[in-house]
Amino acid sequence: MESFEDLDVYRLADNLGDQVWDIASSWPHFPQNSLGYQLVKSVDSIAANIAEGFGGFHFAENKQFARISRDSLYEARHWLRRAYRRSLLKEAEIKNLQKLLDELAPRLNAYIRSIGREEIRMTNDQ
Repeated sequence: MESFEDLDVYRLADNLGDQVWDIASSWPHFPQNSLGYQLVKSVDSIAANIAEGFGGFHFAENKQFARISRDSLYEARHWLRRAYRRSLLKEAEIKNLQKLLDELAPRLNAYIRSIGREEIRMTNDQ
């Protein structure tokens, strides 16, 4: 891989961030500046941490940033539930976003595991 942009897990997270932005940016001022801010921040953090970890110099650093991405994914689940309970998301929107999160979570876990395998392979090749 030449770039984090080549990673399927990054592209999926980036797409999720764009979808959440499109929805939250249409909310009224107060929910947008409170819950919307937290939701967008947590969702954008998923892709951002994948990118930041990819640029690191050590496997452990990359893995740590990928774990932070996973933490942000679970934070995003919380904010999505909160937005739905406060009638900011339509049922179709929450189902679509939850589906994307459900698809992203195992891919992110697989990416984290792959970083560990790459570390072992590189160590054995030395």
